[in-house]
Amino acid sequence: MGVNNDEIKGALSGVRIVDWTIRAAGPCATWILGDMGAEIIKVENPQGGDPQRGTKKDRDQTLMLPHGFQYTFENQNRNKKSLAVDLTTQEGKEIIYALVAKSDAFVQNFRFGVTKKLNLDYETLKKHNPSLVYANCNGYGRKGKQASQPALDPAIHAASGMMMAIGEENMPPIHLPGAIADATTSIMLACSLMIGLFSRERTGIGQEINVSMLGTMLWVQTNNILYSILAKKSRERQLRTKPSNALVNHYCCKDGGWMLLGHFQPDKYWPALCRALGLDALTDDPQYRNLQLRKENSAKLVSILDKTFATKNRDEWLAIFSKEDLIYSPIKDYNEVVHDPQVLENNFIMDYFHPVLGKIQEMGTPMEFSETPASIRSPAPLLGQHNEEVLVNILGYSQDKFKALQGKGIVL
Repeated sequence: MGVNNDEIKGALSGVRIVDWTIRAAGPCATWILGDMGAEIIKVENPQGGDPQRGTKKDRDQTLMLPHGFQYTFENQNRNKKSLAVDLTTQEGKEIIYALVAKSDAFVQNFRFGVTKKLNLDYETLKKHNPSLVYANCNGYGRKGKQASQPALDPAIHAASGMMMAIGEENMPPIHLPGAIADATTSIMLACSLMIGLFSRERTGIGQEINVSMLGTMLWVQTNNILYSILAKKSRERQLRTKPSNALVNHYCCKDGGWMLLGHFQPDKYWPALCRALGLDALTDDPQYRNLQLRKENSAKLVSILDKTFATKNRDEWLAIFSKEDLIYSPIKDYNEVVHDPQVLENNFIMDYFHPVLGKIQEMGTPMEFSETPASIRSPAPLLGQHNEEVLVNILGYSQDKFKALQGKGIVL
């Protein structure tokens, strides 16, 4: 991935996107597109901007970098320009109308009904740019009684069934940390914008797009949802000590580290696993020689595997498993992940030379393009940092008009 190089021409170089989004799901979508070269103009409220700027802690860990930069905001909003404008005023709206006329796409993730109230909905904006690709991102979809209900990541975990799918039988519901619903929805949103832009490139026709967090989280749980449709019941959680397939399970090693086995073709891998574990006698054991028998005797088999894994440290097992063509992984905590050579060598986490902070680590882009690589061309903007550039250089406002808008508080 290119770093600190404003000369890199990404695949989306020349595409301009007006980004009126906050927090995570929307900004992460335009983060992807910005890394790919698109010009992202982030529209913010002059009174504080994107609320993510002010999120100072995650649990008890501070998110603030030196000089008052917020770490999550810094990652999600790099390669963007900040336009701080009061959209409750007619003059503020006129700025957006003028900008939309010179842009390819507009994306927003406010509660259903907000855009209509402010005259920033698709029907209004397409009058200023008939070929505009306009993307909405919301919580629960555009229809039904929950259409206008506010939603954040944890609420979608609950509504999508995910909290009841994670964990073991009889455990309380579990919420995955880390805004997984936001991040996953952002990928769907970025994909939808690109499909819309591609279609317009072919046909010249713009359109309105809608992506919901709930719909996305159902889609990524397709296996679980289809199971429940076919079985006419919820997919059951299972006990680690009594799985339907002991070769898709996790086991604790002597040093307290854990190993994950991921063999969805267990009969194929059973002989090699027995060989790696020193359990060759089990290969043709009439209790375990195929999947159905292992399922019928899973509690007993897991007990054997637990005792076997407990005889060696995790690294010892990793060295043994590396000699066999098995599907496995150490179960890592996040501190291991951020120091993992595999992660660092592939630039999934990368060094970035921030113009104020110096060398820091940021998330890389997990997509590689041989001719049009992703890049970090600029850090996340200060609130309203690019007001003059957008109004004067892009929209052609005079300096006097720009200063007058500043004097009225319509722009910073």
